[in-house]
Amino acid sequence: MSGVTDPLEDSIRDLGDVPSIEVISRAAVMLLSASAERLGLADPDPDNSPRRDLDEARRLITGLAGLVTATSEYLGPHAAPLKDGLQSVQRAFREASAVPDEPGQGPGEKYTGPVY
Repeated sequence: MSGVTDPLEDSIRDLGDVPSIEVISRAAVMLLSASAERLGLADPDPDNSPRRDLDEARRLITGLAGLVTATSEYLGPHAAPLKDGLQSVQRAFREASAVPDEPGQGPGEKYTGPVY
């Protein structure tokens, strides 16, 4: 069928056409969202959330911290909101922990420094 295009094909972009800032920002947002989910923040009562898994949250937050720290010089206006989001989940993790980590030892703090 000549002249007919598949709408799905039109909506898929070749990864080579996506600017690096968009790839980095999307990855950071995905890590941030997954961290919040694992902290139970998407539920009305995070303390009793079936999604809460602090071990998984620690890994996701550390990955987010590494990504944001390593790429902050390229993020331009996106850097501040991503850093704020990162600090929010770091603080939420500290509050959710039965035995909070020492300052500087929490998830991602080896990249960001202590978060209080």
